[in-house]
Amino acid sequence: MEISVDPIINEPALVVSGDFTSLVLADIHLGIEWDLYKSGFSIPSQIDQRLERIMRLIDQTSPDHIILLGDIKHNVPQVSWQERDEIPYFISTLAEQATVDIFPGNHDGGIEFLLPKGCDVKLHSPRGAIIDGVGYFHGHTWPAVDILSAEKIIVAHNHPTVRFTDAMGYSVVEQVWLKTHFKKEVFVEHFKNSSFDKESGNWSDPDVLVVPAFNELCGGVAFNESVRDDLLGPIFSSGAVELDNSEIYLLDGTFLGILKNIRKLEETKPRTGKRRSRKKRSGEVGK
Repeated sequence: MEISVDPIINEPALVVSGDFTSLVLADIHLGIEWDLYKSGFSIPSQIDQRLERIMRLIDQTSPDHIILLGDIKHNVPQVSWQERDEIPYFISTLAEQATVDIFPGNHDGGIEFLLPKGCDVKLHSPRGAIIDGVGYFHGHTWPAVDILSAEKIIVAHNHPTVRFTDAMGYSVVEQVWLKTHFKKEVFVEHFKNSSFDKESGNWSDPDVLVVPAFNELCGGVAFNESVRDDLLGPIFSSGAVELDNSEIYLLDGTFLGILKNIRKLEETKPRTGKRRSRKKRSGEVGK
């Protein structure tokens, strides 16, 4: 079966085509407005605008499946009143259009209690699953071993961006896609009781795509300024993701180059000073 993975131009969303068509979205963070309100920022709920945007993508792509790649809700560890109100409506609206597959992220605790009844919705393991030949997991946990047998893997969680700063100190931040591979030796070390030889079928040296956040209020990690310890999730912090040779693409499809070369640009200003603790960074709460 031939599988194609095609980002949608100017959108943090992609279409996966195999035996059927899937629309993939990650890091929607419904309920973030309530969290911002508690921090002193009054922003009306954006659910209608987000649903309208997704419905346009559905009309454009006619998917059989809609894959939500984690962090559908925002608040942790609690479930806010906004999420109790909006998430069942959001998911049921999508389920009227296609089968909905949910891969829970670190913000999705308790989401099983928010799923609408009688809808075509499947809640997968946080460690991921293979759908139509492609492996999916959010990225806040190690994947299941069998995910690594897929030829293509799609992961989220870090909200990838790049930030460029000019000589006057003005910065611009852009969402990006990362296209890369895993480092087999890190998985061999972590999954000590699993075999990764050809006979086992557990390893295919998969193409890995790291997807940007769908919610524009989430912020993100500037990969060109970050070191490994700045990144979220065990596959990133352990070095299991090949970062230096990652291909970086803007949402409009522009190829910016290889990450290690982008880091050398004068416009890249690596962060200095004391880093925040990983617990505070990931909250895994503000991400």
